[in-house]
Amino acid sequence: MAKTNNIDLKIADKEIEKQTVLKKTAFQADPLQVQYQGGQFNSADYDHNVSIQQYFPIGKITKANRQLQEELVKLAEKRKALSEYEIEKAVTIAYYQYLYGVSIQKLNMDLLAIYSKFLKNAELRFQTGESGKIEVISAKAKSKEIETQQAQLEFDLAIYKKQLQFFVQTEDDIVPDTTTPLQYSIQTNENQSKVETLVTDYYTQQISVHQKEANTFKAMRTPKLGIGYFGQTIDTKSYFQGFTAGLQIPLFGGVNTARAEASSISISQTQLELDKNKLALKLKMQELKNDFDKQQKALDYYQKEGLQYAEEIITTAQKSYANGDMSYWSYISFLNQAIDIKKQNAEATHAYNQSAIQLQFPSISNK
Repeated sequence: MAKTNNIDLKIADKEIEKQTVLKKTAFQADPLQVQYQGGQFNSADYDHNVSIQQYFPIGKITKANRQLQEELVKLAEKRKALSEYEIEKAVTIAYYQYLYGVSIQKLNMDLLAIYSKFLKNAELRFQTGESGKIEVISAKAKSKEIETQQAQLEFDLAIYKKQLQFFVQTEDDIVPDTTTPLQYSIQTNENQSKVETLVTDYYTQQISVHQKEANTFKAMRTPKLGIGYFGQTIDTKSYFQGFTAGLQIPLFGGVNTARAEASSISISQTQLELDKNKLALKLKMQELKNDFDKQQKALDYYQKEGLQYAEEIITTAQKSYANGDMSYWSYISFLNQAIDIKKQNAEATHAYNQSAIQLQFPSISNK
């Protein structure tokens, strides 16, 4: 949807369309010259002279112009491919940001259920005289705190939804599929090859454009062929006519020579830019891979051990507190420990997703 709706991509399509239309300008003839002369230029009588002349490019200039314009079309297509890549990355980040908000909301609902059960137990123990009122007040306060957080999370989800709508660029109500696995599935090797290809293709195409520019400027140093027609009167009685032919020779071709040299310099500059971006991308991938491995290690702990510990702590603490085998303060301490583990798991998953998306879609520069 983003690739269909996104205005930046629509602008890119228009640029491709514009460059395609400009291919028609490859053949550039000079304006038709029409000249009238009237007066006493042949005799004392008032005579008339009309001449028409047209100059045409010869040599390789038309071919060079056509080739240059074809390369400009391809360059516009490469720019669009880079834009599509960045939009895909932005939509993916926004999508999983929303899923993260949903996971926090679900966690909060689970916590609310736990404290609601705790509140009932606290009220029962207070009524039977087994505990003081402080337990009831504390449980009520915690439940209200979680309810408030739940209301705040609704606003967070609304913000995340708007961010996603911005990148998809639609006013429709976009809601990600909450059955999507919260953990992002990464395909690093495939996308690393993709981004390397995008970068290389873009700068290689720029080099091709500069090469064709140089060829065009060199071709502009060739002469132009002109043909013409004239008709005139002499003594206002007779009509004479004939044809002309000529050449326009650029005696001072230093300007186009300098432009061709400048285009050759641009080729070297672009090659250096390509080398720089390849190195930057390689180093960035190594940095992102290290961060990904770090986040993967943290997430593995919570998935394999941490969450199991949290569930065991909650279950055991609830039973012990309900049976009167555990004090209120011990119960709260263990409960907070388990809740903290679950929150850290959600944050670790979010950090993992962000790292995985960055690794699959490393930022690239095309400026």
